[in-house]
Amino acid sequence: MRSAIWLPVGIAIAMTAAANEVTVKNDSLADGSTGVIVSGFASGESAASWLTSPCNGDVVAAQIFWRSLDGGEADAIEDSIIIYRAGSFPDPGTLAAEIDGPVLTDGVINEYRYLDENNTIPLIVPVAQGETFVVSLTFFDPPPAIGPSVVRDNDGITPLANALYGDIGQGLQWYDADADIGIAGDWVIRAVVDCQSVGTDADVVATMSSDPPQYTAGAALTYTITISNSGPAGAASTTVVDAFPADYEGVTWICAADGGASCAPNGSGTIAQNVGLPAGASVVFTAIGTVAAGTTGTLSNTVTAVVGAPASDPDTTNNSATLDLDPAGASDLIFADGFDSG
Repeated sequence: MRSAIWLPVGIAIAMTAAANEVTVKNDSLADGSTGVIVSGFASGESAASWLTSPCNGDVVAAQIFWRSLDGGEADAIEDSIIIYRAGSFPDPGTLAAEIDGPVLTDGVINEYRYLDENNTIPLIVPVAQGETFVVSLTFFDPPPAIGPSVVRDNDGITPLANALYGDIGQGLQWYDADADIGIAGDWVIRAVVDCQSVGTDADVVATMSSDPPQYTAGAALTYTITISNSGPAGAASTTVVDAFPADYEGVTWICAADGGASCAPNGSGTIAQNVGLPAGASVVFTAIGTVAAGTTGTLSNTVTAVVGAPASDPDTTNNSATLDLDPAGASDLIFADGFDSG
């Protein structure tokens, strides 16, 4: 049976996150709020938070709020803190990292950044943006009724985000702390994720092709123009301009976006559009027109993409693409005098 003790909260944090680090949590506990000490755990039982990474990065720390009613109990050595990949709630997935024998100090949010007691092996668990992972504390000794023990907040519980490993008459297994156990708040069990800094470099590339590969005066011609962003940063404001040659008439175009990119879906005449290009995304303009009757010589078309602030392009040599088309049959002129005859 899990018991609870209400307490006003004054929080001290054992360590402070660096600039690119984000504390990931479900709970709302802060100085001046009310928390609840949850005891009644047996040896080998666990409390776990299911957390979601805000970015691509690494889990570099686990945090546990450990508190007694009076806040002055001796340090406790518990069994382990484990980082799991998400499984099927409430069962965690594969084990990603384990801290054995964590020492918990009463009255503070204890932070753990190393897997060993000598602080030589850092906790590093790679995670992707939006990925769910699990942080759990396993008890070595049953906590006293007035703690110290784990703490939950007091403003409701996040669905499918708090789990408990224990025996409630069905053997040791994972349970939904809300639906199965009746825990009424979120565990103050958190993680620190070091978000990768990608800066502002966005390598935007322009390419172009045509169908057919040679033009025929008076006939239709299609240009396919691709603007892509190799990253690593996004290019949210990129201006794409293609004025088209004067001999390319009646132009209409459509734009298809991929990978989270954005662009106007269609238009006519000159392309002069602002497009959004997250890293790895692209837009494809398909322009359809007719080559004017009587056109001769080379038909030249150029498209240019200009990356706007705050992004900057580290390589502007690939921001423009030019396609020079010859009239159909021009490549065969060398053979017109029978040079290739036997």
